[in-house]
Amino acid sequence: MVLIWLTISYNAASMSSENMVLYDLGRGVRDSGVLVIAVAFLLGVQGLLMPNPTSVRHGAAAAKEANIKGVLRITRHPFLWGVIIWSAFHLAANGDLASVVFFGTFLAVAFFGTFSIDAKRKRKLGSVWDSFAAKTSNVPFAAVAGGRSSLHLSESLGWRFWLAAAVFAAILFAHTTLFHASPFPNG
Repeated sequence: MVLIWLTISYNAASMSSENMVLYDLGRGVRDSGVLVIAVAFLLGVQGLLMPNPTSVRHGAAAAKEANIKGVLRITRHPFLWGVIIWSAFHLAANGDLASVVFFGTFLAVAFFGTFSIDAKRKRKLGSVWDSFAAKTSNVPFAAVAGGRSSLHLSESLGWRFWLAAAVFAAILFAHTTLFHASPFPNG
């Protein structure tokens, strides 16, 4: 319900004569959208579709090392990092006040949410969480770069990947109809 209210409010605010442009980072930022948002969808949608100790009611998954696969090797918060990437791009590409408030809210909630969830899981799961956290990372690719995990791309190319790609393609080609803004360079 809150998401619907936020969206309705954003749409009204973006059409208002009081919605001023605060900055313009240029066409290059806007033209990078398809690639950047593809990454966001590939992380986020896959993150929603797999057992993940950072998700609601999946805390017990931290005890099973076999669950550390696919996008969880990239980040233990794939959905939230998908939201972070999505909102950060839209914040950079749309410098008007309404967009700063709307996308900035999503960015702040998702970013700080990763740390909040980590702290809650640590309190609740103790050493089980510590073991899981030692093999994963909040920041994408930090565990891989630090040698605490390894990247196995074949794990990320299963049905979840293809479903995420299909959802991305559907939203991409419906974007102009749904949101009245073309995601493609040159409209």
